[in-house]
Amino acid sequence: MEIYGDTASGNCQKIRLLADYLGLHYTWVPVDITKGQTRTADYLAKFPQGQVPAIAFDDGRCLAQSNAIMRYLARGSRLLPDDAWAQAKIDEWLFWEQYSHEPYIAVCRFQMLYQGRPKEAREAWRVERGERAIDLMENQLVDREWLATGAFTIADIALVAYSRLAHEGGFDLSGRPGVTAWISRCENALGIRRASAVCS
Repeated sequence: MEIYGDTASGNCQKIRLLADYLGLHYTWVPVDITKGQTRTADYLAKFPQGQVPAIAFDDGRCLAQSNAIMRYLARGSRLLPDDAWAQAKIDEWLFWEQYSHEPYIAVCRFQMLYQGRPKEAREAWRVERGERAIDLMENQLVDREWLATGAFTIADIALVAYSRLAHEGGFDLSGRPGVTAWISRCENALGIRRASAVCS
């Protein structure tokens, strides 16, 4: 299978981290969204939504949207248990991640890392909602190791991709011991190096 993505994108990193964790064989196809590579006729023929990440299977089937891809790839594994309630709790976090976390943490990171804005020039409303998202996670992780269930799942992979890079968006995690400990657990589980800093 082929995974299309931008290595700088947390949404794309989710898929790569998951595929590597599961030991799946794939070819990484780099896509530069800043050069309009998701808007070409060939790309749109495969992936009409014109986004990354996306995945193409050897039989011609194609799938986009990071969390849909994660759910498909993780089926039958410990990362997505068969229990209906466990799956619902995982989905709860996956939907929350895309609506209440990624639009704020990731966009603030984009503004600082790619647009070169100073921390003070971030959109204040995004910063407020990003801080709120991190606080919610901190409250959830005070007395538990993982977000959705009692074990490591795709919910944790989905949330850690941008959470571990939150400092690049100006978010200070040093006062959130639950989140920072969880990030370390996720990184250890995934076998990846710790992000260079946890605070701005």
